[in-house]
Amino acid sequence: MIKYLDIKAITAMHGEEILRAVTDVTNSGWYLLGERVRKFEQHYAEYIGTKHCIGVGNGLDALTLIFRAYKELGIMSDGDEVIVPANTYIATILSITENNLVPVLVEPSIATLQIDDSLIEQAMSPRTKAVMIVHLYGRCAYTERIGELCRYHNLKLIEDNAQAHGCLCSLSTSDAQLSATKRTGSLGDAAAHSFYPGKNLGALGDAGAVTTDDELLASTIRALANYGSPQKYVFTYKGKNSRMDELQAAVLGVKLKYLDNDNARRQAIAHAYEEEITNKSLTIPSACGQLKDRSNVYHIFPVLSPTRDSLREYLSRNGVETMTHYPIPPHKQACYSEMSSLELPITERIHREEISIPCNPVITDDEVQRIIFLLNKYE
Repeated sequence: MIKYLDIKAITAMHGEEILRAVTDVTNSGWYLLGERVRKFEQHYAEYIGTKHCIGVGNGLDALTLIFRAYKELGIMSDGDEVIVPANTYIATILSITENNLVPVLVEPSIATLQIDDSLIEQAMSPRTKAVMIVHLYGRCAYTERIGELCRYHNLKLIEDNAQAHGCLCSLSTSDAQLSATKRTGSLGDAAAHSFYPGKNLGALGDAGAVTTDDELLASTIRALANYGSPQKYVFTYKGKNSRMDELQAAVLGVKLKYLDNDNARRQAIAHAYEEEITNKSLTIPSACGQLKDRSNVYHIFPVLSPTRDSLREYLSRNGVETMTHYPIPPHKQACYSEMSSLELPITERIHREEISIPCNPVITDDEVQRIIFLLNKYE
């Protein structure tokens, strides 16, 4: 069986170094708010290209704390609206509603599966305070048009970078605010990162981070994540406990060194899929710009099929494990019944047809060719 994602094998790629790092932590006797978290925050901020990185408990907390901090700073208030892609994972929406803000769902482009920037402006209202882009599947969702809209309308641009660690923003230099080498996580006002074990940069448990250039926002998030305390036993906010621990920071510090190489392997596999899957019954989202472009780190390689379930069964029978990201869109989930009447046909098609095929650093070239062969043979 070709596993969809063999986390054990991925960890084993750097197993000895990870074991040493974990042993160093256990022997140190210091497990929270220590040197390893500070070092990872520094290195990750440098890698992403921001002034600040705040380690937190998980990716959802990272998203939620960004909005909470903006509310504490008086930039957002209950009932304000946040424009967000309709086809995202539920955590993106949860972070908005958790803060008594209103998600405004915008359809994606079927060609890229990213938010359709031509639909954003018409979704705005006087209560719109932010646009949240989601670099879904590992692909950069930012466009120059989105940046221009946020600047013109004075909106906060927030990135959900849970699936795109190391992704580069590939833009023309006509956008004076950006260079061609900026990474996702440094394109907007703040960004949330998840280090769930299955991510391109994954911990051995839950962990997350916020990156930003905004010093006041960073200090507010850091305090909110530590019970609302900017200094010991002083509580400025009604905060929460959301902290990255020393073990996760040590593991992430090891894996960060290899992230670009691991992403390059994902890109090589994905380019083979893009070039060699020729079955006309399947839809492969278009490549970003040039085929070898680095604006996609392929956390997930999605394929659309109108017979998704039978395709999954066919691949399983032939020894290929797959996943679905995601079978039910947010607006059709029971917890958001108030949005169930929304008409979002592109989003619903994606969630109805999407199947994710293996694309990770530990699958072999022979396994890639086997998957391509099976997909091209599928009827």
